Amino acid sequence: MQQKRITIFDTVRGFTMLSMTGFHACYDLAYLYGWNMPWFTQSIFQDIWRASISWIFLFIAGWMCTLSRNNLKRAAKYALAALVVWAATTLVSVDDSVNFGIIYCMAASTAIAGVARPILNKVPAGWGITICLALFALTWSIPKSVYPIPCLAWLGFPGPAFVSGDYYPIIPFIFMYLAGFFAARLAQKTNKPAPNWAYANPIPALASLGRHALPFYLGSAQRCGVRGGACPASSLS
Repeated sequence: MQQKRITIFDTVRGFTMLSMTGFHACYDLAYLYGWNMPWFTQSIFQDIWRASISWIFLFIAGWMCTLSRNNLKRAAKYALAALVVWAATTLVSVDDSVNFGIIYCMAASTAIAGVARPILNKVPAGWGITICLALFALTWSIPKSVYPIPCLAWLGFPGPAFVSGDYYPIIPFIFMYLAGFFAARLAQKTNKPAPNWAYANPIPALASLGRHALPFYLGSAQRCGVRGGACPASSLS
């Protein structure tokens, strides 16, 4: 019997994609066209908005990891998409290319979770969520510094010469991904992939949009590259 689709994730992704579009529009208006938008450029609101997009996508991706039949294949798909984003922003963009962006983080986190799943499954779900969220908070500032060791930007330790228009290294973001993984396991204690209400589809248009999140993001990233701006809200899974 075919597994019913958990449409709540499609709906949330669809809403978040619209939020990402709004973020990109505000970014363009403020930084590319010079609009005076201090509420966006000079406040913490921009960081909160960006986080609300990327964290949601990572959390959902971690949840979906528990439902995937082949996470290594899924990771390979994300890795290919990350390569497309890198190529588009490197070869076409007149601004910073995207190195180790959100799609790279999705690929790495999915691969790690896929390989380590037998071990992760032995961790009590409640403890797993608590530990991952704590580690996420504790390691949040690590990639915001500059380190003298080169070639570790992929992990979360950018060197002096590292530049990226969008940066989501393994540390700390894998912990948000794994928080979604453990949240799924907690919900699945009833022998169901998700609660009954998660299968409802109150907003079909958003759910339909959410099913095409990855192509939507790739198109968005390429547009950012063509016009020369960073893709600051890239936040997809």
